[in-house]
Amino acid sequence: MQQEQEQEQEQEQHAHPRPEPRDAYRVALVAFPGIRAFDVSVITEVWGTDRTDRDAPAFDLHRVATDTTTPVPMRGGLSLLPDRTLSWLPRADLILVPGLDDHLTRAPAPVLEALRRAHARGTTIAALCGGAFTLAQAGLLDGRRAITHWNLTDLLRAHHPRVTVVPDALFIEDDNIWTAAGTAAGIDLCLHLVRRSHGAEAAATIARSMVTAPFRTGTQAQFIEHATPHTDRDADTLAAVREHALRHLHEPLTVAGLAARAGMSPRSFARHFAAATGSTPLRWLLDQRLAAAQKLLERTDLPMPEVARRAGFGSEVTMRQHFASRLATSPRAYRAAFNSGSAGSVTAGSSPIAR
Repeated sequence: MQQEQEQEQEQEQHAHPRPEPRDAYRVALVAFPGIRAFDVSVITEVWGTDRTDRDAPAFDLHRVATDTTTPVPMRGGLSLLPDRTLSWLPRADLILVPGLDDHLTRAPAPVLEALRRAHARGTTIAALCGGAFTLAQAGLLDGRRAITHWNLTDLLRAHHPRVTVVPDALFIEDDNIWTAAGTAAGIDLCLHLVRRSHGAEAAATIARSMVTAPFRTGTQAQFIEHATPHTDRDADTLAAVREHALRHLHEPLTVAGLAARAGMSPRSFARHFAAATGSTPLRWLLDQRLAAAQKLLERTDLPMPEVARRAGFGSEVTMRQHFASRLATSPRAYRAAFNSGSAGSVTAGSSPIAR
């Protein structure tokens, strides 16, 4: 065993001798034949691009495989050259498993065993799209909730009946194991994991660089069906209502009031809103208020009651309750973790940070 570890370390030294940045968040992309090039690209774009000049966190991304001498083939004539072996995984803060071109592709036994050991150590593990099948092969999803692409849920249930397959969500977590739906939902999960570890502003910075939406919650529907042309005709009206809500988060907002602005009954408004966004109006409004509060806590030193008021919670108690139920933390703990120390530039008369 010791000889094998020494050989792995020697392979790594010859593969890519670049030094690892100090204090960087360490991320491992697990590679083996059959992984999807798109998911590899998403992971690389989020964690493999240096954006520290824009005050984004420092990340240290490595491509981890059974050895570093053999390129990992992917569809379309592409290949990925690993730069670390599986022996590096104990150093990782986050382990990411890409989806698969053939969703029943069996991962190498050493990969499955390494994932089991990583979970036992308490390392966060996340799978994109069909990567859930790899985690299921390792037994990590037995008795746990998981999601995959909506078109693969029956296949996952059939081949891994001990997994509790959630029928419709963008991403979910169970016991520090994250799974995501297909394609774009992998971007949502990656940005959520950045937000979770480094704060909403860091995730927003990366999202702006990628020209993608900075905030979609995991509970949002995977896809939105426009059953009739009437739904499409309402899209501009609903977008204008959402824009109004974002600009007035600090004010009392109700479904009835937003429906009136859209010229609809509350019931019709709620139905069309869910069809257009995949979320109920109240859930969407709460998500936006939480995002606004997070940004205020990161960017400013405003007192908690003022943060609560600007984000539209009305009181610090209400804001604290929603932070606990949705983010599993408190506003004060969130500020302590993610406030950069350069806050204070926002004054009492400024507009609330809503986007």
